[in-house]
Amino acid sequence: MTRRTATLTGFVAVLLWALLALFTVATDPVPPFQLTALTFGIGAGVGLVWGWGSGTLSQLSRVPPRIYVFGTVGLFGYHALYFSALRLAPPAEAGLIAYLWPLLIVLFSGLLPGEVLRRGHIVGAILGFAGAALIIGAGRGTPGSGAFVGYGLALLCALFWSGYSVLSRRFGDVPTVSVTVFCAATAVLSGGVHLLAESWVTPTISGWLAIAGLGLGPVGVAFFVWDVGMKRGDIQVLGAASYAAPLLSTVALVVAGLSPATWTLAGATALIMAGAALAARASAARG
Repeated sequence: MTRRTATLTGFVAVLLWALLALFTVATDPVPPFQLTALTFGIGAGVGLVWGWGSGTLSQLSRVPPRIYVFGTVGLFGYHALYFSALRLAPPAEAGLIAYLWPLLIVLFSGLLPGEVLRRGHIVGAILGFAGAALIIGAGRGTPGSGAFVGYGLALLCALFWSGYSVLSRRFGDVPTVSVTVFCAATAVLSGGVHLLAESWVTPTISGWLAIAGLGLGPVGVAFFVWDVGMKRGDIQVLGAASYAAPLLSTVALVVAGLSPATWTLAGATALIMAGAALAARASAARG
């Protein structure tokens, strides 16, 4: 697989994550750890299909235990924080704060061996951050104490996912099918926390459909194609292009009638796209 193909494969995850906030809102009032357990159980099923289709299931036994711990902590930590944040704070604003991870990926990637952080990457990341900040600053809700806690959890989301994504580059020889075990372990761990700290809430029919959508897409296929992109693609282009995720996520909420279409959205769109273009150009200049 070429570097370009791997990068494009990774961007499929960005498109799927555009539905993460919309589907999460549709699962309300399912508690966060119950939601994490259900969706990652489905995601593990996606992984089994991926491994069977690619003929790589036998490779699972050769993956070191520390890799499984690393992946489980990354997936469990991010989604437990993300689902909790969207339950406590206005979902559009909390989701956008969580989507600061593309900025952090672009900046952290400059610390990796063989990667160079160019001026275009930095300027592009700043523009993308400004676009996300523009939407967050225009939030209509009046946050209470619970909302501020939710915003804090969303910020931790960004740190978790950017760290997980960049560190994945150091495990480039680990097969992508290993994500199946990450998902299964996350489901089991979340189920345990749910039994200890939450009460079961039976989802509505639409809630079950949203849970299935999450498990198949944003919490399923997305992780496998993202793993390919992080390990074999252009990590800086993917980090910058990922600024499309908060944009597309907001558009999805607008189309669903959960957020208004405003000039702020148009301005953020221009900043986000300009930032991604600058970063992509900087990476192309490297070759």
